Amino acid sequence: MLLCTAVYGFSKDEGDRAKLQERLEKSGTILNQITSAPDKGIPQDILAHAECVGVIPTMMKAGFGLGGEYGQGVVTCRTGRGWSAPAFYRLGGGTFGLQIGGEAVDVVMLFMNDRGVESLMAHKVKIGADASASAGPVGRTAAADTNIALHSEILTYSRSRGIFAGVSLKGSWFEQNGGDTRTFYGREINFRNILNGSVRPPAGSEAFLSAVRKDFGEAKIAARK
Repeated sequence: MLLCTAVYGFSKDEGDRAKLQERLEKSGTILNQITSAPDKGIPQDILAHAECVGVIPTMMKAGFGLGGEYGQGVVTCRTGRGWSAPAFYRLGGGTFGLQIGGEAVDVVMLFMNDRGVESLMAHKVKIGADASASAGPVGRTAAADTNIALHSEILTYSRSRGIFAGVSLKGSWFEQNGGDTRTFYGREINFRNILNGSVRPPAGSEAFLSAVRKDFGEAKIAARK
């Protein structure tokens, strides 16, 4: 019985980790797809200045009239050692506006400055109250909005049915996902230590980090404490 329990526990852990690796791979694919169409993607100045990049693949919207959302995501930050190992977080609450039925969307969150990064390091943050966020500009023609965007703490985007656009997440919250992070790393590990570059990226994270390096450039800022 003990042997069966141990085997079951090992299999479950491996299965859970495989799901997290799949999430990382999907997140990398989403970034590559978005940036492969620059006329409809994130402006180059925004890509170059983003300090942390978070992706939530297939976030669910649901409800009749005013609806809510919930999704599981992954994030990495620039450090003096390159892009950090990935950490896991979740986003929920709030609305995407009027909607009928359920719909899955991809969400991209860019943390643009030190205040935005510090909000990411906090345990739980409400957008609009604890941290400011703006719908991000899209496409090469968004130059007029880019200067304003570069001074925002967080820029938020969504993609639904192939359409990529800035989106307001005011009223939503995001928080560290300690359970997923523990599953992926196999131990308790500090969220800040992961994102400041103190932890080496584990196996299974390269596809996501490769997409971030390709799309956002190499990290060139001092390591965070």
